[in-house]
Amino acid sequence: MGKFRGWHILAGIAALVLTGILGTAMGLNYTAAFMAGCVAFVAVALWTDSRIGRRRREAAREAARASASETAQPSSEPALRDGHKPQGS
Repeated sequence: MGKFRGWHILAGIAALVLTGILGTAMGLNYTAAFMAGCVAFVAVALWTDSRIGRRRREAAREAARASASETAQPSSEPALRDGHKPQGS
């Protein structure tokens, strides 16, 4: 399930359901409980999406660093300036 892209939606739905249950238990009417649930849905979905996005960006950055360090191999020759060999060689 690593490629599933709807975790922020599932977290938002869970927040909506939980808020609706708690709002009804507190004595709110259905309209107020639903509105509170919608606010919780949006807040939790956006927060979860930003956290997942940040984690994916960091993983991609680390993978890019690892591939760059694998491809960059130090040469045994001294550094050349303007295509000339160092003096004394």
